[in-house]
Amino acid sequence: MADIVPFKAVRPTRDKVSLVASRSYQTYTEQERDSRLEYNPFSFLHIINPGYKYHKVLMGRERYTMVRNRYQEFKEDKIFIQDKQPAYYVYKIVNREKMVFNGVVAAVSVDDYKNEIIKRHEDTLEYREQTFKEYLKIVGFNAEPVLLTYPDNPEIKQIIEDAQQVRAEFEFTTTYRDTHFLWIVDEPESVKRIQETFATVNSLYIADGHHRSSSSVLLADELRSENPDYTGNEGYNYFMSYLLPESDLRIFEFNRLVKDLNDLSTADFLMALDSLYRIENRGNSVYHPSKKHHFSMYLDGDYYSLYLRKTRYKFESSLDALDTQILHKTILEPILGISDPRNDKRIEYVHSKMGMDHVKSEVDSGQYRLGFGMLPASVSELKAIADEGHTMPPKSTFILPKMRSGVTIYEF
Repeated sequence: MADIVPFKAVRPTRDKVSLVASRSYQTYTEQERDSRLEYNPFSFLHIINPGYKYHKVLMGRERYTMVRNRYQEFKEDKIFIQDKQPAYYVYKIVNREKMVFNGVVAAVSVDDYKNEIIKRHEDTLEYREQTFKEYLKIVGFNAEPVLLTYPDNPEIKQIIEDAQQVRAEFEFTTTYRDTHFLWIVDEPESVKRIQETFATVNSLYIADGHHRSSSSVLLADELRSENPDYTGNEGYNYFMSYLLPESDLRIFEFNRLVKDLNDLSTADFLMALDSLYRIENRGNSVYHPSKKHHFSMYLDGDYYSLYLRKTRYKFESSLDALDTQILHKTILEPILGISDPRNDKRIEYVHSKMGMDHVKSEVDSGQYRLGFGMLPASVSELKAIADEGHTMPPKSTFILPKMRSGVTIYEF
């Protein structure tokens, strides 16, 4: 049973929300960040990059404290307001490709994470968990929700549709041409209906935000140890999430670029592949795989199709059937010597939106020796891997939607 609770969101005023909302900090180039910081005094980037005010790069606790200060200034200047009573927030995104996402922003329980009601499919890095835990402890808020998905539920769908019958509290379009809508659901009967309906959901799955969720759990454990009389209702026992039905989730793949053939000649490399793959040279015409367990490869000016010889490969778990795992276990690790794909500098990951044309251009430029393409993972694969307690290789999925920071803020 999922414990999903309403909260009093801190959020931008209707006239400022389009100016405040920002993408995740690391998705901007330095030039993009500087431009937004210089010309938009309301951008949430001013909060998460507080040293800009003093033309100084801040790090660690000094930066976190200044983040808290900038945040308080935004509240003092009435750029942010806080709702008077706990609410759920129905949130809709329509992107430029006309994909539509309808979900609910709420606070979810750290105990559900610890008890595996909230399930993960990716490994986390301890240093990032600890760093973000310290950040959260000092700033005291979540500004970007963790993306969770749940099995389609007709009752929750009806609740969302009912909320959308009135004018949205705000509607804004980004420079990426994504349009965002938010409705506040705070009537007691509606709040009760949402909470009771989500309580019937047996499992939630993290789609995006593994480090944010695990850091919130670490922080809750620490604050509980400091407060042995805690009740479980304290704000730090929850973290903000955007709950989306799995039919709305969109998953894309990352292509792989590799810098060298691990001291093999082209002929020796292809012969090594032959034991596990049927290989066909496709010439210089762009090739995309059409089935699971098939891969495209670009090498020495030619595209190749690689068909897995299934009689030579063991499918013992859902993870074994994942294409990124197959590529790692059959080629990247045993042949190319890439045993740690998370940290090895010889491999690079490229969003599939760039296409195999981009893979070709990077290889032809001499920056890389070869590249691989594949089909995206499915929601059912993600769920099966999480259910079995496995974790995917790095960069196995690129998932939409991507939420904006600073639109709803959860203070704990």
